[in-house]
Amino acid sequence: MNMTMQQAMKERHTVRKFTNQPIDEQQLADLKKRVDENNRRYDVDISVETDQKNGVSGIIRLLMTKNVRNYLILASPDRSNVDVALGEAASDLMLYAKTIGLDTWYIGGTWNRKSVESETSAQHVIGIIVFGYGENHGKPHASKTVQQVSKYEGEAPQWFVNGVQAALLAPTALNKQPFFITGKGNDVSIQVDGGIFKGADEGIVRHHFELGAGKDSFSWKS
Repeated sequence: MNMTMQQAMKERHTVRKFTNQPIDEQQLADLKKRVDENNRRYDVDISVETDQKNGVSGIIRLLMTKNVRNYLILASPDRSNVDVALGEAASDLMLYAKTIGLDTWYIGGTWNRKSVESETSAQHVIGIIVFGYGENHGKPHASKTVQQVSKYEGEAPQWFVNGVQAALLAPTALNKQPFFITGKGNDVSIQVDGGIFKGADEGIVRHHFELGAGKDSFSWKS
């Protein structure tokens, strides 16, 4: 692995136009292995689809994308709070894909529900992650500031600042960054106002925060 997950947070950006180059067999095998590991860790049922052209809704596919043929289906048995688990797994997979040389696009709203749901036996599907070789590697999205999305009681330790900065790099649905992180001592809590994307956004932001702050630096407080 040539790039760390922390580096991948800074280097990974949304890509909607891909080349027609087939995915390298070793990269695909590595990605599938990571998917299997995440399915066991988070008790979800994410699957890998290649050479499928109907993952994105028709108008979006025609106007905004190119060569969208490979994607992960973010799916799971239906259970309470599973969207947070899917979000954490999605974040890990997007960053891992970047470390092995693949670009990604997280789609929470404009995926082709009828087509995608027919490709999995899982009961609950929240979106897809398109992957491949981008025509370019994308660019940073507009971002809020640390002060706009966080508050720490007292002087914020460096791990907290690092965590919030990492959270600001997270891809949230519609790029709204609808979260607020608070800290006191070693306790951290997060509030997300993401509508139907709330759970997935929370999971993605949580995963980024943990990578930035270091899991041993704090405890999540519900």
